[in-house]
Amino acid sequence: MGVLIPEASICKYLGIILSSELTWADQVNYTVKKACKALHFTMRILKKGNSNTMSLVRPILEYGATCWDQHSEGQLSALDRVQKNADKFAHHKNNPNWETLASRGKLSCICAFFKAHSGESAWKAIGDRLQRPHYLSRVVHERKIRSRRQMTDIGKYSFVNRTIQQWNLLPAEVLQMLCKSITFKKRARKVIIEFN
Repeated sequence: MGVLIPEASICKYLGIILSSELTWADQVNYTVKKACKALHFTMRILKKGNSNTMSLVRPILEYGATCWDQHSEGQLSALDRVQKNADKFAHHKNNPNWETLASRGKLSCICAFFKAHSGESAWKAIGDRLQRPHYLSRVVHERKIRSRRQMTDIGKYSFVNRTIQQWNLLPAEVLQMLCKSITFKKRARKVIIEFN
């Protein structure tokens, strides 16, 4: 006789909270709480912060962010608040020294998309579904990807659809010589910082 599996509205898998509503609010709240705990623990132990403080907080804020990358301003500001507090503790001033989480998130999404585009095995399923547009104008680069029409916010703001838009905005020189991902990441970081 089979065992009935109970239904759950949220489930944690590999440190990422998946919701039955397909929103990332629970994941963002969990990440903010965990990063705040790490920061307050560090503040209790150290009297004075240093540049290594962020190495304790930032990995928590960015873990799995490529898949759950937030598009909501409220969620983004909650995560940014934790980073600003860590920055303030580390450098003892109010103006931030680190890249914003939004620009780092864009960079990690673009780099993951690059892996899918270049056919890396872990990203092959996404890469196989990417299609070239029916028409290329002289203004766009030849590596442009066809955008997908989506009816729901879940589809519109998914990793693939949002990153296709960012990918298509990158200049052609960034996308040339895609053989080395390290070179690509450096070029993409420079462009994303200029866009912000």
